[in-house]
Order: sequence, then structure tokens, then C-alpha cells
Amino acid sequence: MTIWLDMLGADMRTLETPNFGKVRYAEAGRPGAPVIIFQHGLGGHLEAYSKNIAALGDEFHVLAFDYAGHGLSERKVMEYTPPILAEQLGEFMDVLGIKRAHLSGESLGGWVSGFFAIKYPQRVERLMLNTAGGVPISAKGRIDMENLMALSKKVAGQPPTYQSVKDRIGWLIHPSNHHLITDELVNLRLFYYTMPEGREVMPLVNRILPRHDEFLLPLEEIKAKTMLLWTRDNPIHDLETAKMAHERMQGSILYVMEADGAHWPQYEAPDEFNQVCRDFFSGRMN
Repeated sequence: MTIWLDMLGADMRTLETPNFGKVRYAEAGRPGAPVIIFQHGLGGHLEAYSKNIAALGDEFHVLAFDYAGHGLSERKVMEYTPPILAEQLGEFMDVLGIKRAHLSGESLGGWVSGFFAIKYPQRVERLMLNTAGGVPISAKGRIDMENLMALSKKVAGQPPTYQSVKDRIGWLIHPSNHHLITDELVNLRLFYYTMPEGREVMPLVNRILPRHDEFLLPLEEIKAKTMLLWTRDNPIHDLETAKMAHERMQGSILYVMEADGAHWPQYEAPDEFNQVCRDFFSGRMN
């Protein structure tokens, strides 16, 4: 299956937000069904959910969008932080007339969703923090962070190449799943990274990671029913990190993927991920 075959049944659209400009999004399912909004990670794009959007559209109204500075959304010269991107989520919902939604965010997407759930609790049904950022990092995770920053520093100031993009995706995906790193996936991300309008913006986006500890989530303030969905081999925010976060969040669920996965469980093991989404967001898993 290719990304685009996976997304058959989903519509690609754009909308205009007051403060973040043009936002690209994908949509599947029927209006009136419970809404799930998927959010991608740092440097990512909505195709990170290509195996989930249409697949879950039979039961939910599913949306995924590109953050400002990412994918095909507007590349604005602005400060990029999780609390600011949480405001983009709110404007996205406002333009579409969505008052409340389930949120599922991977990495930066979970981090942003957590801040949104704290500031706008009345707008969040259930919350899935999928290998999320914004939680305290363990000693092992610090080593992973240093490795990622070294990888980023190695290519800083140089135009992205096929190999540098492939290496970055390889960091996201478990070694046993590297068959998923196709030419299509690499070239898609390379296209986004080499868009001329992104040259000034990408360094601003990449400042988010070194500032991680400035924006730790106050986990105890999240009131929505929350699932921490993790893998055994997630880099930076390892499983011990997830367990510590789970202990701080009264009533939360910690789900550890059975399939091999690293930082992209929704892409690496979509059948399991989609079933967990169905069970959690329908209320069958409490």
C-alpha cells in the first residue's frame, strides 16, 4: 500500500485561520460522529496518520492537520512553542465549528494536545498522548536526546538530502519496521523540507526541541480522561518516562503497544493502534 492508497476515502482540504494563516487538513468520516483530531510530531506532517484517518472514518469524524511551519500549512515567521501551537488547534476547531473533540497527538502533537487540554478543558473529550513530548526525560532519554540533536547539528545549515531525511525517519521507526521507509515516504518529507518558503522557518521550528524543559506539561492539571500510548522502544521519552507520567495523572491509562515500534506506533502498527483508538475513544476502554 502507498500513502495515497491508505488515504483513499479521506478528503484533503485547506482553511484559513485568524492568526496562523492557511492550514492543510485531511478529513474522513461523517459529520455528527464523535470527532478525533490527530496531530503530528516535530518536523512532521499529517501523512504520519495516513494509515489511521480513513481507516477510522467508519466510526468517527476524523481530522488531521499540519501545524504552522509544517507540511503544506503556512510557513509563518513566528515563535514556535507547544502553547502557541495549542492556539492553532483552537482556531482550527473554531473555523470548523467543532466545540469538543477527542485529541490524539504523537510526540509534539501530544505535547500540544496536553497544553490545549489544560487551557481549554471544556473542549476536550478524551486525550491520547502518543509517545508524547513535554514530560520529564529519564537519564537514558537524555542520551537519546543528545543523539538526535547531534544528528540535527550534523546537517544544520545544509540543504536536506534524500539520505539525511531517510536517516531522520530511521530514527523514528523501530529497526524491525525499516521496510516501511519507502522512497515515497522519504521523498514526500524531502519535498516539504526543501520548499523555498520553509528555509527561514525551519530553524525557528527546530528550536522547540532544545527548549523542551522550558515547556514541561503540568500533568496533574490535565482533567480529561487520558491514555498514554507508548512503545517499549520509544526514543528520548522511554517507557520509564511514561510510567512516571502515568503515576502523576490520576485515572490515566498506560497502554504499551504489543507490536514492535519506536516513535511512530500509528504508522508502524496501524491495526493495533486503530483498534486501541476505537476502544478508548468509544469509551469501551476505561
